[in-house]
Amino acid sequence: MAKSSNPFRYFDSSPEVIRLVVLMYVRYPLSLRNVEDLLFERGIDICHETVRLWWNRFGPMFAGEIRRKRVQHMRAYTHWKWHLDEIYVKINGEMRYLWRAIDHEGEVLESFVTKTRDKEAALKFIKKAMKRHGRPRAIVTDGLKSYGAALKKIGAADLQQTGRWLNNKIENSHLPFRRRERAMSRFRRMKTLQKFSSVHAQVHNHFNQERHLVSREIYKQRRSAALAEWQIIMA
Repeated sequence: MAKSSNPFRYFDSSPEVIRLVVLMYVRYPLSLRNVEDLLFERGIDICHETVRLWWNRFGPMFAGEIRRKRVQHMRAYTHWKWHLDEIYVKINGEMRYLWRAIDHEGEVLESFVTKTRDKEAALKFIKKAMKRHGRPRAIVTDGLKSYGAALKKIGAADLQQTGRWLNNKIENSHLPFRRRERAMSRFRRMKTLQKFSSVHAQVHNHFNQERHLVSREIYKQRRSAALAEWQIIMA
């Protein structure tokens, strides 16, 4: 007899509750205990360690499903501009670097954690992004020389654009992640940072409706559609 492919088969809680827990913890700047308290007010009694277990177990699965559908859709269109930047993240008192890439619409394409921000790290990050999403027509970066050296290595130096204020889009896109970082009281391991940044990016993409660019009615329709799609993930 073939084994069931249902990822929720070993859990007593319903898939709807598990999806809600993962959504609350990843999307909003809440701690594990904040999620526990908010769920208790709604009649759902779980431990904060259960929240930790569920986001670790199901967060990457949900994010992978969202990424798979999004990449298939986005490959049908030309990526005419990317924005690349790296931010400092302190792990156990040591600085690590989170490289992030977004497209011209603000969608997070890739998140990658390294110990250094030299040419080799930039090259690995750019190759990973291009392998998954294809080659853009332009790449906007800051003045870090590692970007220029890495792009020259792969023959894409002519794609690079640098200049004052050109990279403000990605600078602003760091803010949701920074808010989550503060709520989590920072990270303890690079592996955890890599996992959470990847999951957070995909959930943020899924629910980012650019409400400042559309009317209230259109925003409500898009929000309802995104929530309905989230509720049937891994069904």
